[in-house]
Amino acid sequence: MRVEPSFSVEVSSGTLAVHDLIPGAFSPGAPVVLALHGITANGLAWQVLADELVRRHGAGAVRLLAPDLRGRAASRDVPGPYGIGIHAADALAVASAFGGRPILVGHSMGAFVAAVAAASEPERFHSVVLVDGGLGFPVPATMSVDDALSSVIGPAMTRLSMVFDSPEDHLAFWRRHPAVGPLLAGPGGLWLRRYLDHDLIETEQGWRSSCVLDAVRADGRDVLADPTTLAAVGAAVGSGVDVELLWAQRGLLDEPQGLYDEARLAALDLPSGLRTTAVPDTNHYSIILDTAPIQTLANVIDRQLA
Repeated sequence: MRVEPSFSVEVSSGTLAVHDLIPGAFSPGAPVVLALHGITANGLAWQVLADELVRRHGAGAVRLLAPDLRGRAASRDVPGPYGIGIHAADALAVASAFGGRPILVGHSMGAFVAAVAAASEPERFHSVVLVDGGLGFPVPATMSVDDALSSVIGPAMTRLSMVFDSPEDHLAFWRRHPAVGPLLAGPGGLWLRRYLDHDLIETEQGWRSSCVLDAVRADGRDVLADPTTLAAVGAAVGSGVDVELLWAQRGLLDEPQGLYDEARLAALDLPSGLRTTAVPDTNHYSIILDTAPIQTLANVIDRQLA
């Protein structure tokens, strides 16, 4: 099930698996997009974006690097400590390994990581694109991290403690998911299966997610309550980083209420330099996993490249 990474990058306490999603030779000085996935995802989530960049620019014109963040998939064995700040340091290590000033893209939790990385060392990145994440809403102190995460990411959190009889059984879970199921049935279903299978590990009990639960809890705690994480977008914009947010109009279960809307964004008192764009007819997953919505993200990257 596991897709072998293209590279391993030394980080604190281990080596991080990094996927080079546009294979082949690259032009000298080809720009790099460094893409960071969500809390229970892996680097293969960015394949649709990679394919679109190839369609627009040809092979070798743009490089897309997508690590499996520590505690997930091929980076499952990279030990803690976990947390958004640790992932940001890992992202900086990947950027250093490949040189240049990459465009930093993050989805969901990865958007928080991108914001913290850019805020900590703004000169290291060309620009930042946040996709349905990066701006947080602290939860009440009386709510546990697991309860808060379950209320936000729903079945994705439940899946971490589930054991499946086979990879097909795992896919059956996702086929019932109201946001992901239709994508599996669509033209991108084969590569989406590859992404979902990459998360699986086989145990004596059966097949289960590779995500380390302690990592998900620590990362979720930061997304929900860490002051540095919650202030990172403002800090990055204040440091002169070009930051743009793309947000999905529907939620993680394809429900009408997404993570963001105009009223929620207005209530956050956003920095004046932050651009925000709603991506029509998308949910939290399809905004990066579907070929039609990925056009908006690719347009933003093209504008950054120009």
